[in-house]
Order: sequence, then C-alpha cells, then structure tokens
Amino acid sequence: MSRTATDELNLASQPAKQKLEKLLRLAKGKKSAVVLTHDNPDPDSLASAVALKLILEKKASVPTLVAYGGIIGRAENLAFVRELHLPVVPVSQVVFDEHDFLALVDTQQTIGNHSLPAQFAADVVIDHHPLREEGVTSPFADVGRDYGATSTLLVEYLRAARLQPDGALATALFYGIKADTRDLDRQTYDPDIDSYLWLFPNIDRELLARIEHPEVPARYFQLYHAAIERAKVYSDAVITDLGEVYSPDMVAEVAERLSFLEGPRWSFAFGSFRSQLYASLRVSDKRMRAGRLIRDVCVDLGGSSGGHGSMAGARLPLSGTRAQRVALKRELVRRFKKACGVEGERGTALLNLAPPA
Repeated sequence: MSRTATDELNLASQPAKQKLEKLLRLAKGKKSAVVLTHDNPDPDSLASAVALKLILEKKASVPTLVAYGGIIGRAENLAFVRELHLPVVPVSQVVFDEHDFLALVDTQQTIGNHSLPAQFAADVVIDHHPLREEGVTSPFADVGRDYGATSTLLVEYLRAARLQPDGALATALFYGIKADTRDLDRQTYDPDIDSYLWLFPNIDRELLARIEHPEVPARYFQLYHAAIERAKVYSDAVITDLGEVYSPDMVAEVAERLSFLEGPRWSFAFGSFRSQLYASLRVSDKRMRAGRLIRDVCVDLGGSSGGHGSMAGARLPLSGTRAQRVALKRELVRRFKKACGVEGERGTALLNLAPPA
C-alpha cells in the first residue's frame, strides 16, 4: 500500500466527533475487545487504554479488556496502577482467539514494541507518535498529529462522546499528559493544554501526589550510582551503559535525567533486561528528530525503534556469547557517536569533569 493511500486511511485530521462515530460503527455488534498498550507501558499508554475501554463499553456495549506486555517496573508507574486501581492485566492472561475486536494505543502495528501476536491484526490504532513509513494497516487509525500525548487524543474522544471520566480516570489521563509532556514543557500543543485544563477540576490531587512521589527500592539508587559512575561526556553528548537493569523503563528515566547535564544536547542510555537491550535517547531540541536518528542507528540491528522530536527508544535482541553481546553494545555506541557528531572523541567520565572556573 502506498504512503499516499495510507495517509488517506489515517483519520488524524478529522474532527473528534467524526472519528468517534466511525469507531463506534466499527465496534457495534462485536462480542468483546482487547485494548493493548505498548510493552512496559508508561502512564500515557495505560491511561489511554483505560479511556478507550470506557468508550467501547459505554457507547458500543462491547466488554473490553486492557492488557500490556512486559512489566510495570518503575516506582511511579506501579503507584499509578495501584493508587488508581486501573483495570489492566498482563497479556499472558489474554486468549486473543476469544476476542473479535483488537485495539492498539500509544503504539502502531508495525513498530514491534507491543505483544499483539503476529497472526492478529489490530482493528483500531490510536497513537500520537509519527506515522511510520509502513503506513496504516488498520480499518481505524488515528495516528501522528501534533499531540504531546495519546491521552490528549482520548480526552477528545471522551468529550465527543459526552463521557465524564471519574476521578481515577481523570487523574490517570491528567498524569499521562503531564508525564509525556514533562509538565507541558516538552512537545506540547494547544490540544494538550486544553485537555489538561479540562481534566484538572476532576482529578484527585492527593492520589496524584502519591503517584509522583512514591517510595523507591534501594536498587533504584544503586542503578543511578552505576549510571553516573559509567557515564561518559563528549562535546555534544553524554552516554552511559547501565548494565543489567531491574526494569526496562529505568533506561528512559536515566536518559531523561542526564539530559539536564549542562552542555551536551544528546543524552543516550542503554541497559539489558531479559535478553533484550533497551536504549533511550533524549535531545534538547525537538528539531533534531531523535526518532529518526535512533531508527537510522538501529536499522539493521534487529528489534524495534521509534520516537519523535526530542525523545526516542529502541529494543534490540541481546543473544549469543558474552563477547557478541559486548560487541553489539560497542557497535551501538559507535553508531550513535557518529550520528551525533562526536565520533573520534574519547570522552571524559562524568565524575571526572572539572567544575566550571
């Protein structure tokens, strides 16, 4: 299918009411649905999935299950699910043959960072990330407009459906927008601000505080100790190898934290988890197109990669001998250094940087 044809199938430019009507027509009469997030889901993905569940159940009378692959490991994300009592289950509990309506949120069919089995096709894809070159393959696709969070898209669907989220879902969507846009500071657009303000009167601020400031295990600090100790700083980049991590989303958290380092524009962190190598990239200027850079770096290394503007990530298979795994990491670093213009530089350990005069 050509890119022009897939652009025509993408509903992103249509008003929310029209998109909602098409979604409900497609869902009417279905026996049951599964809404699947991307693997190791973040709050934006989880909140969006639960909001879509509400729409399908209330407006199309379709019983809906929300599922995720991977793990929910970061302390804030665990608190998010626990405190808000979100109705989500591991994908291992889903028998896909028993459901006749499938949706993906905050990801796309061809990206590969989700656990939808290859023999199944999504009926619905809703995602704020840029449309992949492979294009639209689903009967209903709302992908890639200027939104800072997929939660913003789902808020527009709720408003078009005249559905008022309860305190838990309002808080979930609010935090989804807040987290993905870094408090409306990163890649934020008018619809994000409008949705944020619409949700605010109904959120539970006490629950939000418990989500944003959870207790963390000792290994959290141990991981940060290793990350900072191993970090190397180049003229325009900081890179760190986290080794084995206890949760894949810690890789993104470390990349985010290192992006605040004075000087370098690029922040790159990677770590291994269950025979997969996770990499995360942050850049101070969204015009530098982090998503494209990480796809170019990982193009023939297997796995999946994606992102947009100032943030991106990748997941690569990590197998073979120890020497082969080390070689993959070295090649990843070599390619990244070349892509961001620091090839040939030796780098300085972050802890050895001289303080400014």
